Amino acid sequence: MPAQSLDQLVSLCKRRGFIFPGSDIYGGLANSWDYGPLGTELKNAIRDWWWELFVHKRQDMVGIDAAIMMNPKVWEASGHVANFNDAMIDCKNCRSRFRADHLIEQFDPKLSVEGKSPKELTALIVEKKIPCPSCGKIGQYTDARTFNLLFRTQLGVVQDDEKNQDVYLRGEIAQAMFVNFKNILTTSRKRLPFGIASVGKVFRNEITPGNFTFRTLEFDLMEFEYFIESGEWEKTFEFWLSEQKKWVKELGFSDERIRIREHTADELSHYSKRTVDVEYKTAFGWKEMFGLAYRTDFDLKNHMEKSGQDLQYTDPDEPTKKFIPHVIEPTFGLSRLTLMILLEAYEEEKLAEDDIRTVLHLHPKIAPVQLAILPLSKKEHLIEKAQEIYKQISEKTNLRLDFDVTGSIGKRYRRQDEIGTPKCVTVDFGTLGEDTAQGEKDTVTIRDRDTLKQERMSISALIDMLRG
Repeated sequence: MPAQSLDQLVSLCKRRGFIFPGSDIYGGLANSWDYGPLGTELKNAIRDWWWELFVHKRQDMVGIDAAIMMNPKVWEASGHVANFNDAMIDCKNCRSRFRADHLIEQFDPKLSVEGKSPKELTALIVEKKIPCPSCGKIGQYTDARTFNLLFRTQLGVVQDDEKNQDVYLRGEIAQAMFVNFKNILTTSRKRLPFGIASVGKVFRNEITPGNFTFRTLEFDLMEFEYFIESGEWEKTFEFWLSEQKKWVKELGFSDERIRIREHTADELSHYSKRTVDVEYKTAFGWKEMFGLAYRTDFDLKNHMEKSGQDLQYTDPDEPTKKFIPHVIEPTFGLSRLTLMILLEAYEEEKLAEDDIRTVLHLHPKIAPVQLAILPLSKKEHLIEKAQEIYKQISEKTNLRLDFDVTGSIGKRYRRQDEIGTPKCVTVDFGTLGEDTAQGEKDTVTIRDRDTLKQERMSISALIDMLRG
């Protein structure tokens, strides 16, 4: 059973080193979070699995790692300067600021606000007499007005120098893939259909409603642009949707907490002809986890027009056949997916009347620690043997290991359960041949996180199993 509230998960994440409040010793910074040792391992493991699955295992995919800051003309051509907007509203009584659509959705989740103008949002807030979430006052709002989500900064070494150039932190990672389309086509020699993949930081200057790391000012995206002929878009769209759903299952998500939601015409982005979201039922409602969009030839066509560069594709078999490819875009929010995996994996399991254990049922492929080596006691020769086993496993496998000697063996088991470690190896006096009641010499006990079953096996058999 996943976490029923964010408070449970937030507490675990801070206590065990998954996620900390940003700038914590200075009182924090709104919607800023730092990934601790375990959170970093989890997020990187998810990223690496994604890259392995969608890039390394495919012949039709290549990757890039692009700059965060781009020529501002890129964002003008892409339509982000003109269209990348949200509506904000202020409470005149307490001066709190909100996104108008989120204010309405939090008041009544059944109300549909997608695609509504700031004027329509204002009218709806007045009609429904929505109180301010901060001070409770009704009817004290300003009119909703638009603001652009792109973060603006300046290139220049001297403050306020007229030679400084205004630039933007990227609001999505897609544009670098479009801008580099011709370079990649030339150097990789790919033929349609093919994709360009990227992982990286994105920045959006939006008013966020909290909900832990679900919506923040900076976050990590994983996505690729898949270039096709226009007539192939429907078939390709359905293929990538099925691939997204397949990975959701592999990650371990339950069917009843996953749904596919089609975007209405009103909420489609300026570049999209069709968009669907793969949504997860969180403790705070159904929320987007993956997205899939048919961007048509909007981006390449606009960059070709604004830059004056030829971004057409030439068919190698028909050199006279030149055209601007269309694009299917599967998007995977890495920061958001990390949160939802933690929510799904979290369980408070009742073992006895007064015994509740907290456990993360993480897929072994992404668990921050995949195997923990636990000496039964702090006896020096026992620790020495356990370290020898640790070294053997480290040299012969690529597993992420932990070595823990702090506290009783029971407390250490529970600690490993909380961080999602699939298996624990206990090294005891039987391993040394000093206590046959505990087991034969050169054997260890393997404990399973999910079943709690314990099995005795030889060290050599253990290593063979782990290598497999």
